[in-house]
Amino acid sequence: MNSNYTRIFSSSFILAQTIVNQLKEIGIVPVIKDESESGRLAGFGSAIQGNQEIYVHADEVAKAQSIVQKIIGA
Repeated sequence: MNSNYTRIFSSSFILAQTIVNQLKEIGIVPVIKDESESGRLAGFGSAIQGNQEIYVHADEVAKAQSIVQKIIGA
């Protein structure tokens, strides 16, 4: 992953999509990494199904983390 991007969240598909939608509403376009889906498309299985990682540009980390905190309630 490009060093200009920082992982801000990793969890289930449903929770990750909620965060992605909220980020897009405030103008942040995240990068979603889904190893299990990539493996499935390549013909391999994965023990962890549906786990996604969300990355944002380094300039947007603070704004993005506030959205994550609001959604997960931490």
